This record gives sequence, C-alpha cells and structure tokens, in this order.
Amino acid sequence: METPNPQPDPGPETGPQPESQPESQPESQPAPRSSESQSDSEPEPEPDSRPGSDTPDRPRRWPGSDALLSWAGSRAGILLVATVGVGVLDLAKNMPPFLERWQHWDAQLLVQIAKFGYDGDPAADHRDPGLPAFFPGMPIALRLMHLIVPDWSLAGLLISFVAGAVAMVALARLADLEMPGAGRWAVPALLLFPTAVFLFAGYSEALFLAFAIPAWLRARRGDWPGAALLAAGASCVRITGLFLACALIVEYAARREPIRRAGWLLVPFLPLVAYSAFHYHRSGDWLAWQHAQEAGWGRRLVWPWESFQTTWGMAVNDGQFVWPFRMEIAGVVVGLAALLWLVLARRWSETVYVGLQLGALMVSAFYLSIPRSALLWFPLWVLLGRTAARRPWVLVVYGLVAGPLMVVNTIAFLNGAWAG
Repeated sequence: METPNPQPDPGPETGPQPESQPESQPESQPAPRSSESQSDSEPEPEPDSRPGSDTPDRPRRWPGSDALLSWAGSRAGILLVATVGVGVLDLAKNMPPFLERWQHWDAQLLVQIAKFGYDGDPAADHRDPGLPAFFPGMPIALRLMHLIVPDWSLAGLLISFVAGAVAMVALARLADLEMPGAGRWAVPALLLFPTAVFLFAGYSEALFLAFAIPAWLRARRGDWPGAALLAAGASCVRITGLFLACALIVEYAARREPIRRAGWLLVPFLPLVAYSAFHYHRSGDWLAWQHAQEAGWGRRLVWPWESFQTTWGMAVNDGQFVWPFRMEIAGVVVGLAALLWLVLARRWSETVYVGLQLGALMVSAFYLSIPRSALLWFPLWVLLGRTAARRPWVLVVYGLVAGPLMVVNTIAFLNGAWAG
C-alpha cells in the first residue's frame, strides 16, 4: 500500500454583513425553541447580578458585543503567538516574513486560483490537478479584496477577520436563541478548538461559517427565503454547503412548514449545479470538483474500515505526518461523540448536517482534514455553550485541554507544517 502524500485539502467542500439584532424579548416570554426536542427540566440560567451586568437600572448591551470582544481578543492572541511566541522559541529566524507565514497549503492554492483561474499559474512546470476541488467563493472574495489590498496574503487574512466576526456574532445569537446566556460560552468554545488557526488564516472556513450560521439562524426564526439565500452563499464556498442544504430540508419538515414555501429549499443546490456546469463547459467533466480530489489528494471512496486501517497505519509508523494522522483519528472520535450527543438530544436536522460531513470524511481513502472540518460543526459549539452556561467548569476544563493544542497547532502552521 502506498502511503498517501497529504497535501492541502479543501475538505468536503462567507462574508455577508451581520444581521440586524432584534429587540430583546420581555422576560415573561419564553426564548424560541428548536424544532428538536429539548428537556423541559433544564434550568434556565439566573440573571447575572454581578457588577457591570445588565440590570433594569442599566441599558442592555448589544448581545453581539461579547462575541466580537472574544473574536478580537483571540485574534490578538494569535498575533502574539505568531510574533512574540515564535521569537521566544527562536523560530523566527527560520521563518519567512510575517505575511508570508500565512501562505501555506490551501491558502496558497486559493490565491493561485484567484490570480490565474482554475488552470493555475501558466508559468508553472505543470498544472495542479487539484485546483477544481476548491469552490469559487473564496477565490472570488480574494479577487475582490485584492482590488483594495494589493498583498494577497493580507487580503486573505482580512477576509477571514471580517467573515469570522460575522460568524461569531451569529453563533452567539444562535446559542442565545436556545438558551439565554449560552452565546458567551459557545464562541470561546469554538475559538479554543485546536485547529482554530484556520479561522485566522486565508482559508475558507471563516467565510463559510459567515454564511452557514446566519442561514441556520434565519431558518430557526422561520425566514426560509433568507435561510436559503445565505445557504446558497455557503454552497459557493465549500461542498459542505450541500450538507447544510440537506439539513435545512429536514428542519423544514420537522417544523411542518407549508409546502408552498418548500421551493426555497432548492436554492442552496444551485451553486453546485452552476459550478459543475462551469467545469463541464471548461473540461467536459460534470464532476471535475470530485475528480480533482482524487487526482490531487488520492481521495477515493472506500469502506470505512479500510479508511481507518490506512490512517491507523500511518499514525503508528514513523514519519513526518505521524502526529497529524493521530489528530485525524482524534477528530473522528470527537465527531462520533458529537453525533451521538445530537442523536440523544433528538436534534435531527443538526444530526444530518454533522453526520453527512463525518460520513463523507470517513469513507475517503484515509482521514484528512477532519479536525479542521470540525470548525464547521456549529451545532457542537451551541451544545457546548448551553452546557457551559449551566456548568461553567466544563468550558474551563475544555479550555485547559484544547487551548495549548491550539497554540501548538498555530506555531506548526506558521512553520509550514501540516496542522489540519
């Protein structure tokens, strides 16, 4: 068996402006609930009586302020790791200039598409067969940002910064919709995840979440046209938008919405049709994006146990990618635990969203980019936020474990190593 050569992976393949914040509901009205069953015995968090909290005598803060503060603070932390951290470890002398440190793996390929299109750099010795695996949303955003920001690396960082801010506000609002106060815990849970560096770099994860989470928030509020259009934006960025579209169908059915509005659910599939048609016109291949994953990364369909055996073999042997493959196995464990949690909570639409992603990743030739894909599992961060809102020690323990791994992964990425 040949050992696959891991390369940057687009994963199973946003940023709109933040949605306007609705006025707070009177305390006498219950918070909107998910269509999935929730335990009626769950205690609601008591109002915060600490100094500086929102009280009847003080004006309420904008609910997104905590999310933006967490996002900005975590970005400052990443900058410290990328500058002071690598300097303390005496790694800076072996690294390129600051902006070039972020041009690794997928970030580099996305810039190549933005600059030259899917045929790649005409001056290169050979054309990269894996480029069509990347959906056009991020390259288009890079091209537009490049009109005002000449440096491609900085353009990617700015896109992720703005898109990430949108995503964090939406995540906080989604968690608060289910349990008041959960949002302030859900956002740090995501930002402390070991592969959170990819929300800072010029990757597509932040842009995808900036469409996907607001889409889900719109669906939970019954705004299906808005949800469909935002999900279509997510589908322009990653193939994961297809799984989001399937989850929206399940959510729509669970809510027993009128059939006359069901046509909106087809909208998120249109970007995939358009992208496939583009490549058919270009190369005569309707499935060019899928075949590009096979050609560029050796990702073909196999039985789940075959994929596990291949990954396990590479995780226990010596080599450059031993630890990355161990992280992949850990990512599967986290994914299966999250899936079980969603099933037990009877959150069927979110089970579909996470389950389809995890299933697609587990039937590939070997595990690749599963920990990075976990960033997209926003139902997991909502559940963690709800749990930590009742038991804050859960987030403390989680942060003590995940935080150091996130720092190590960030330094590895800056050093050009495979970090997810």
